[in-house]
Formats: sequence, structure tokens, C-alpha cells
Amino acid sequence: MKAVILAAGEGTRMRPLTYSCPKVMLTVANKPILEHIMDATIGAGIDEFVFITGFHENAVKEYFGDGSSWGVDIQYVTQLEQKGTADAIKHADGYVDGHFIVLNGDVLVTKDYLKKLVSKKSDAVITAKEVDNPSEFGVIDVSGDNVTQIVEKSSNPPTNLANTGIYLFHDSIFEYIDRTPLSERGELEITDSMQMMIDDGKQVTYKLLDNEWIDIGRPWDMLDANKLLLQNIKSNNKGSVEPYATIKGEVVIGKNTVVKNGSYIEGPVVIGEDCDIGPNCYIRPSTCIGNHVKIGNAVEVKNTIVMDATNIGHLAYVGDSVVGKRCNFGAGTKVANLRHDDKTIKSTTKGKRVDTGRRKLGVIMADDVHTGINTSINVGVVLERNTKPGEVLVK
Repeated sequence: MKAVILAAGEGTRMRPLTYSCPKVMLTVANKPILEHIMDATIGAGIDEFVFITGFHENAVKEYFGDGSSWGVDIQYVTQLEQKGTADAIKHADGYVDGHFIVLNGDVLVTKDYLKKLVSKKSDAVITAKEVDNPSEFGVIDVSGDNVTQIVEKSSNPPTNLANTGIYLFHDSIFEYIDRTPLSERGELEITDSMQMMIDDGKQVTYKLLDNEWIDIGRPWDMLDANKLLLQNIKSNNKGSVEPYATIKGEVVIGKNTVVKNGSYIEGPVVIGEDCDIGPNCYIRPSTCIGNHVKIGNAVEVKNTIVMDATNIGHLAYVGDSVVGKRCNFGAGTKVANLRHDDKTIKSTTKGKRVDTGRRKLGVIMADDVHTGINTSINVGVVLERNTKPGEVLVK
């Protein structure tokens, strides 16, 4: 059985993090999202992959190559124009035979669940998850194990069984995709193809997801995914820890990284390669630090993703944030992460202010942002790439 992973989208809701990087290559727990999905699929016994790529696809191809570094085979199919999920899956026609699974490149799922999914042999299987807010999802109506109807986001959903976008198909699905009309959104929706199968009397069943599932749709979802993935790490020190530094809990330290005296690291934390940590800094749980990162004197970082080649200068505080590549925090930069009125925090996605539902959220910082000394950044702020908040230019 092969796995088809949909990784062609632009990830517009994840901007500004995705202007020059596909969403599937954003890092959580110091690995691209796509690698976590592939690892789970390999753990389920699958070693042949078809990646449907498009937006900045070279980043995917250069990182994964032919898959030999993971002991698997990867084939690539380019989707030049994103016209819906059915169109994306159709690109796998001719690359799969018999049953195959389909995974979205931004949905994390465990290997244990995928093992159960690949054992099913229906014409199609939808992975469903019980949710508290079904009106925000496409949901399925069921009778026994069979799906009777697929309903896109509705103000009066028939069930609380959300469609997670994880499927098992037989290659007969391609016949139905060929007959699928454009939806009201002007796209080819795989749910419409599956509804046609149901109407034709084909066996479309569902399997209930009984463990963690995270749909990484917006930047702050990365923090939830990061926290979940870090729960499973085991300490591994390939760097150098000076004698008066403190390591507590599960902490991974990469090659050629130096943790200097006075640093206090409280796991779970992952630190990449060639990093300079401290002295006298405090790295708190659920933080991941990429490669070639500098964390300076008297810096505190908590529950934050720090990507490659970023420098957080001395006397800075960063919490509950996502920080892109090659950023530089001027000395004394502080990131607020809690509203004074204790309400949930609003942030910006696709140019609109939305309620994140989070009590704590700091900054979403794109690549190559440089802050001036003593810069203060308010809760939920989104900083575009190459901006320089707090700096005064002297001519």
C-alpha cells in the first residue's frame, strides 16, 4: 500500500511564515511538519509515498530527495494549480494501485491510528473525530459503520463527527473524481466524489480517531503541535554542557551546541546543532530551538518555536511565540503573551483579525525580522518578513 500526501498548497492562512516556504516544511519539534507525518506513516508499515507538491516544491524535493535517507521510496507529482482536494488526489492516478491512504500535509496523526486504518478494506474510509464545535467542520452522518451523508460546514450539523481529511481509498475513486462537478466554491471537492460513491451504493465507512489529532491551519496551531510532539522525546546530548549549567527533564541537544554556565533548561526542550546557549538564560518547557541559534545572557524563552539562524540578544523575553529564520532580537526586547483583562487573544490571518481562543499568545514573526533595543511587542502581533520594529534609522 502507498501513501499519498497532499503538500501542494500555499498555506495562505499561515502567512507571513509561508511566503517563501511551503506550510508542510515549517518546523515543529525541529522537524518539518511533513517529516512528522511521514514518520508516522512509516511506523504504520508503509514505505512507498507519492507527494503531491506545488508551491515552493523544490524545498520539499531538496529535503526529502528520493526518500532513501528514511529507507523509503518517494515519487513526486506537481500540481500546478490548486483546484480542490479531489483534483489533488487525481494527480496520484497512475501512481497507485488498489488501496492507498491519503493524508493532508498539515494534519498530524499517530502511527497507531494509521496501522488500524490500513487494515480496512472498504471502497473508501473516512477518518472522523468527535468535536465540540461541529459547525466549524465538514461532518458525516452515519448508520452503523457506514457513512450515509457528508455535510460541509453547516449551522445545523447532523452529528459531531468531523471529517479530518485522512482517508483510505481504492483506485476506483478516480472514476468518481472524473465525474465530480465544481463545488459552490469553484473547486473539485473529494467529499462530493465520495457522496457520489455513497449514492451509487458503494461501501463508504468511517473509522473514529481515538487519539490526538492536530490540524495545523494557523500559525498558533504550531504551538499545540509542538507541545504534543515534545511530550515523547527522550534526552540526548550530542553537544557540550558546561559544569554549572542545569538540565532538568527531557532535553535534546544537537551536535556542536554549547550550553554555557548558569543556563537553566527545563524540558521537554529540543535544541538543534551549532547553537550558542547562555550564559545565565532560562529555557522553559515546550520550546524548540533550531540550528545555528544564539540565546544570549539573561534571556528567557518559553513554549516557543525558534527557527534556524535566529539570534535572541541578552535581556530578552519570548513566550508562546513562533519565530522565523534569521531574526535578530535587539537587547531588551520583550514579547507580551497575556492580555491584562484575561480575555482570549486576537491575531491576524489572511488580513483579518480573528479570536485565537488562546489565553496566551506572543508574536508570530516571519523570517529576517530585526528588532531594536528595548522593543516591546504586544500580544498576538504578526510581524511581516524583513521588518525592523523599534529601530531608528540614522542618516
